[in-house]
Amino acid sequence: MNADGVYISSANKNLNLKTTNLKKRFRILGSAHNLKEIKIKELQKTEEIFLSPLFKKKTNQQLNIFRYLKLRATTKMNDISLGGINSKNLKKLNMIKPFGFAGISYFE
Repeated sequence: MNADGVYISSANKNLNLKTTNLKKRFRILGSAHNLKEIKIKELQKTEEIFLSPLFKKKTNQQLNIFRYLKLRATTKMNDISLGGINSKNLKKLNMIKPFGFAGISYFE
């Protein structure tokens, strides 16, 4: 396929991913919602991780800033904030200083 990278969702728990014969700058990105999923992504050799949902409307599903920072501290992967990011919570996002962020509602 000659791709530059791959995204591995949090649902993918496969630890037998073929990582040989990849391009020198091939990037593996993944997503996680909790510590167990972060550890699986580390075993899958993920370099950057989407941690979500940071600001979700349903409070029982959101990570919130404190849980987000706690999860980020458990890994050396670059963190990318995801989930509910909009112009109203950019100051909060700036406080946690993620490696990057992504969001649909922010760009609409």
